[in-house]
Amino acid sequence: MMNKRLKTSSDKAVVNVWQRQLGELSARNFAHRLGGSEDLVLRLDVHRKLDKHRGCVNTVSFNADGDILVSGSDDRRLILWNWETGKVKLSFHSGHNNNVFQAKFMPYSDDRSIVTCAADGQVRHTQILEKGQVESSMLARHRGRAHKLAIEPGSPHIFYTCGEDGLVQHFDLRTGAPTKLLTCQTLDGRRSNLPVINLNAIAIDPRNPNLFAVAGSDEYTRLFDIRKYNWDGSSDFGQPTNYFCPPHLIGNDQVGITGLAFSEQSELLVSYNDEFIYLFTREMGLGPNPPISMSSDASEMSDDHESEESPSSMDTDEKTVPQVYKGHMNSQTVKGVNFFGPKCEYVVSGSDCGRIFIWKKKGGELIRVMEGDKDVVNCIKSHPHTMVLASSGIENDIKMWTPKALERATLPQHIEQQKPKAKGWMCRLSPQELMLQLFSLQRRRTSPEHSGENSSADLELILTLDANNDDSSGEEDDDDNSSQGDFLFANL
Repeated sequence: MMNKRLKTSSDKAVVNVWQRQLGELSARNFAHRLGGSEDLVLRLDVHRKLDKHRGCVNTVSFNADGDILVSGSDDRRLILWNWETGKVKLSFHSGHNNNVFQAKFMPYSDDRSIVTCAADGQVRHTQILEKGQVESSMLARHRGRAHKLAIEPGSPHIFYTCGEDGLVQHFDLRTGAPTKLLTCQTLDGRRSNLPVINLNAIAIDPRNPNLFAVAGSDEYTRLFDIRKYNWDGSSDFGQPTNYFCPPHLIGNDQVGITGLAFSEQSELLVSYNDEFIYLFTREMGLGPNPPISMSSDASEMSDDHESEESPSSMDTDEKTVPQVYKGHMNSQTVKGVNFFGPKCEYVVSGSDCGRIFIWKKKGGELIRVMEGDKDVVNCIKSHPHTMVLASSGIENDIKMWTPKALERATLPQHIEQQKPKAKGWMCRLSPQELMLQLFSLQRRRTSPEHSGENSSADLELILTLDANNDDSSGEEDDDDNSSQGDFLFANL
């Protein structure tokens, strides 16, 4: 009877309190068990809406203490919030010329040092001075959009960026110039029309900050070890130490990756467009020389993988097949993915349907679906210390979620479980951004390192006048440039 009662999270909480009082459970483990309780996840509700931006909010991030939130938007502004009260602590122009894609506090900087990247390709450093004055400087520029940056854990100086030019750059704020580490290339000349991988995501392993992963417009996540880089530039650092990809997606040129995240246990979370989310452990890596085509065994596994009658990892080797998370839709925008809970007990993602999805990390069970946006939810950020979420999307506000609901939520009926129809890897370009892409292509053609290469290997641009620009995306369009004259840039 006792075991039956313990299946509910509330009864488990009572037992945890009893064990804590008897000294059978340490204070730290008690806090973790209580903080990661499923009961709290089921009671998440909107605590407050932060509504001061005048465009889609593309990035939200907490400071180390968790009391301040920084956000960036299509309006090119950065806002620092006291998220509990909803009051703006500071609001200023980022210095970018286009949509801000990511903004983060540098650690141990008294929340006065912020780094950003944006659709204009710029990487900028903003310092908050006395009396709210700000000083912003451009550190470097990508040839194309710069979607994400990653800060070395615990470092107030070092961070990385990646962009659609395939370039990964290393920054040390103590020096004047960035280091161009590598340009991410396709495997064995595949996708000859796409000689470089358009990078959308970068993440650093918190347990081993020497390791960082990047991913973008193909099916592979690439893991690099910064210790293998010779800072005098005498070695070829472009070879990853490991690759990750679900077996059934190897050789699939219709998918790409929009989001990456490392857990505190060094697990790697990967979100695919027009597909699902997968969790990898180090043992699931394909090594430095991965296969480039799908085997017949993998094809058979793919059929089982997409069958609702065959739960993931049921009859397969758990050491080689990643855990899968289904239910959301990721086709329209560059969506992030994240862990949630004091020990990363849960996986969270936004969706094209405007909802937030939360799964148990272990087993992949979907336990919560929340209405987060009228259109699309792109960003989900976990609080560093407690069960609080910040979310944003196409709407101009940020929603703060806390476990305050009196009643526990239940899953809605008829949640879409089928894989959405693939639309191809496509992103929207304004005419100004299109010209930047063309100029970047011309510079690459005339650069010494590319002289003599076959021009047919260059990126093909297919321009299509978008007469019906209704399908806007939070990280893709600028309010000032989202007219009917926008173009589509397709990697075909």
